[in-house]
Amino acid sequence: MSLYLTLKWLHIISSVLLVGTGLGSAFYMFFTNRSGNVQAQAVVSRLVVRADWWFTTPTVFVQPATGLAMAAMAGLPWSTPWLAVSIALYLVAGACWLPVVWLQLRMRDMAVEAAKAPQGDGVLPPLYWRYARWWEALGYPAFVAMAVVFYLMVNKPDLTL
Repeated sequence: MSLYLTLKWLHIISSVLLVGTGLGSAFYMFFTNRSGNVQAQAVVSRLVVRADWWFTTPTVFVQPATGLAMAAMAGLPWSTPWLAVSIALYLVAGACWLPVVWLQLRMRDMAVEAAKAPQGDGVLPPLYWRYARWWEALGYPAFVAMAVVFYLMVNKPDLTL
């Protein structure tokens, strides 16, 4: 297999891990938060943080490394319109993800602490719910940005006017 095809395979696999982990984590955290089960919230928030460290973080670096290497090998300048928009949207998603990581760490800590109450029937503080709203609000633009990046990567449309 050529270097280009190896990079392409790594790029596709890492994009699936990046978006798939994000979507899966968001799904479980979103619905667990609505369950009212503090024990479940403690477990799921711990796992969401772990998934971010194990899967999302490495792909955050693999994506631009493989994508930009393929662009260079194909002779595409970064100013190629579809590529430039993809890079900008990737940065938007990253700008959303960084505070989400911080929020998840705090939410995990609050949920674990609340779950330690007798019979695990602790109450999450209002700050948890404020963080949950921000966590959710940041997830939507990040997901939309990545969905558009997928479209641009696959279709490579001519965006020139």
